[in-house]
Amino acid sequence: MTDAGGRTADGGGVDGGGLDYAARHLDAVARRGRLCVGVDPHPALLTAWGLGDDVDGLRAFTETVVRAVAPVAAAIKPQVALFERFGSAGFAVLEEAIGAIAAAGALVIADAKRGDIGSTMAAYASAWLSSGSPLCSDAVTVSPYLGVGSLDPAFGDAAGSGRGVFVLARTSNPEGASVQLADLDGTTVAQSVIDAVAARNAAGPASLGVVVGATRPHGLTLEAIGGPILAPGVGAQGGTPADVARIFDGAHRWVLPAVSREILGAGPDRTSLVSATEAMRDAVESALHS
Repeated sequence: MTDAGGRTADGGGVDGGGLDYAARHLDAVARRGRLCVGVDPHPALLTAWGLGDDVDGLRAFTETVVRAVAPVAAAIKPQVALFERFGSAGFAVLEEAIGAIAAAGALVIADAKRGDIGSTMAAYASAWLSSGSPLCSDAVTVSPYLGVGSLDPAFGDAAGSGRGVFVLARTSNPEGASVQLADLDGTTVAQSVIDAVAARNAAGPASLGVVVGATRPHGLTLEAIGGPILAPGVGAQGGTPADVARIFDGAHRWVLPAVSREILGAGPDRTSLVSATEAMRDAVESALHS
């Protein structure tokens, strides 16, 4: 296992290595295909695996998933809230997982959905993007709904380190529509987020990506974004690789489908987890190349 600042020989790990995040994303998917696997230790999954809903169960689940899928998928996305519910012990497991994912050569996307202003946002950025932090990841998800500009501390840290920030734009949950599709000077709020991200990527290091759900047509113009598109909702939420190909037509180069329960449900057998990961990766690649 490497520490949170480590980088592995095949180009993975958490150290930016002098490349902007968009370049690192393209390198990862060229080597491994377009798939992000979520590490989501839901209580129901722990129970289904025969594990306790406690820190020991969390650690056993996480170690099994990471050892199986981190050598296969381009990116691994721990769901931070499901570690956070165990307090400091849960964060310790998450820190171990980040190191193990990096050592296996996959990108680490911390699904933390942080968002605040000023020094508080700067502290969040330091926690998830600073080399000195045990939580340091290749990228972190953030919420722009205090204003995209409020995220500038994270954008600056990412640009200077070769790490990335995924900004929520059009999420897969139906409740998001009331805010994300609201009219803002003739465009939707979601499109204004996309446009702000695209402008920042065009003006400097391409360190920013967006989160756009894969469960429904999104109505967004994505071609100019210049960075990765994290697309949750494939698998248990109903999205398919064919849906990804259709919904993200014109942006296939950047789209990174995120799959969690569809793969995690194959556990706890490690071979089954690997097979499920490879099958989903191959299905996505086939759909996007057809």
